[in-house]
Amino acid sequence: MQTEHFGYKKLYINGELVDAVSGEKEDVICPATGKAIAQIAKAGKADAEKALLSAEAGFKFWSKLSLAERTSWMHKLRVAILEKAHELRTAMVHEMGKTYAGALEDIEAVTNALEWYPAAMKNLREEQIPDYENTHTHKMISKPAGVAVAYLAWNFPLLNVGFKLGPALAAGCSLIIKPSTLSPLSTYMIGEILHDINFPAGVVNILAGSSSEVATPMTTSKIPAVLTMIGSTATGQKVIADSTTSIKKLGMELGGNAPFIVFDDADFDTALNLAIGLKFGNSGQICVAANRIFVHKSIYDKFLKTYVKKASELKLGFGTKDHPDVFMGPVVTRSDRDRMLDLVADAISKGGTLEYGGNIPEGFPEAGNWIEPTVVSGMTPDMDLFRKETFGPVAGIMSFDTDDEVLELANDTEYGLASYIFTNNHKRIERFTEELQFGEIQINGVKYAIYLPHGGIKNSGIGHDCSHLALDDYLVKKRISTAIV
Repeated sequence: MQTEHFGYKKLYINGELVDAVSGEKEDVICPATGKAIAQIAKAGKADAEKALLSAEAGFKFWSKLSLAERTSWMHKLRVAILEKAHELRTAMVHEMGKTYAGALEDIEAVTNALEWYPAAMKNLREEQIPDYENTHTHKMISKPAGVAVAYLAWNFPLLNVGFKLGPALAAGCSLIIKPSTLSPLSTYMIGEILHDINFPAGVVNILAGSSSEVATPMTTSKIPAVLTMIGSTATGQKVIADSTTSIKKLGMELGGNAPFIVFDDADFDTALNLAIGLKFGNSGQICVAANRIFVHKSIYDKFLKTYVKKASELKLGFGTKDHPDVFMGPVVTRSDRDRMLDLVADAISKGGTLEYGGNIPEGFPEAGNWIEPTVVSGMTPDMDLFRKETFGPVAGIMSFDTDDEVLELANDTEYGLASYIFTNNHKRIERFTEELQFGEIQINGVKYAIYLPHGGIKNSGIGHDCSHLALDDYLVKKRISTAIV
């Protein structure tokens, strides 16, 4: 299993590629082999402070540009990213184990965001407010909020960058991007691209380091006007707590525990195939993954048998460009693999049945983080598999009898991001649309796109990524009232 080495990557601060002030470096480890595939400059507190001052100056410049000027720069960046698409996709395969085909989604997301958001910003209309006494005219206008800081998860390195970069730049904000130290390589390569095209200094800054040394100083600083993140609920709670040194806008896409509900009148094949893709795609490391699969008792045995067969046929491997048949790679860290094994052990100890997988596969590098696609039947609410966000390739499946029963089970979670329902009963669809406690309810299919709002309720977040709603995180509103003379 051959890996590439991508060399040493520097921080991108104030338009320059720089070493960390401390000179510290950190290896980027390939989860497929356990080998170092790059080194990055590891930022510390001094680098975070430099990035804040850089972004503050960058905002003063960027916010004064016209939308047309900002659009021109965003287009230039988009073209440059597309020119480096192969290198960026290969980097993502190596840094987090996703497949080359899967990495295309990241490239499309970041480039689509850079194209779509300038148009969305252009289409924003001033809100006119009627004056009932006819003494004034009133309108609401939008202005860039200020410096934004983005904390990003490791599972979709450049998709996550795009979800923040597009609306922030279009709105007129400067941005500091802190990628996860588990998958910083492709984001650091975006820094190199920004440097190569002479993107205006300070408008975008990129640095990775420990949360205590980098995130906490930025979160507690009074410079940021916006804190936005994609990550766990626990991390989101800490960011909120640390942010109270000043009033900041918050946008957070946090954990999920999606129910995937299949009724007896559903299109069986559609539901089955999507349940496979949404559980094992990206090795299950997706916030909107089909976490808890509920199947009506009348089709449960057939569904389970076919689901296990399909899971057993998935090709596991290192999904480089030369291996397009690979569907699933390793999980990102050894501790995540061990967590998957613990979830399976807990489920079995509480009455679940291991239908397939649950083992470390043979024939792969021992230092890699490999685990088979795994299916556990007989899931119950007392299992960690039901309660926790799995974020890995372990599927929990259980049967249900009535609409009331499955609705209660689906909502029995602290999370409220995505949910999926498959049925052709229109009255049932209407009821579940009203009563499912999730920010997204997808019926008889699945669709995600840059123009569709993506956000959760309960402990799954604040605000939205994607769509025009994402611009709200980066804009402030002003009321303009003028007396009629």
